[in-house]
Amino acid sequence: MQSPCVKICTYDAASGLCSGCGRTLAEIGGWAAMTDDQRRAVMEDLPRRLRGIVSAPAPPPAN
Repeated sequence: MQSPCVKICTYDAASGLCSGCGRTLAEIGGWAAMTDDQRRAVMEDLPRRLRGIVSAPAPPPAN
């Protein structure tokens, strides 16, 4: 099973999740060692997790 990484690796400290893929740091680091069932369980929960991440507003563009 492929990683859900979308190459937007930004850690959201409030939720403890990557705001790109929705995984915890432990899940990201341990992905290769997880069984397919473990990966599937994480994948099924990602949409809920991503909906719960509140992103900080983007800084204004530099002039």
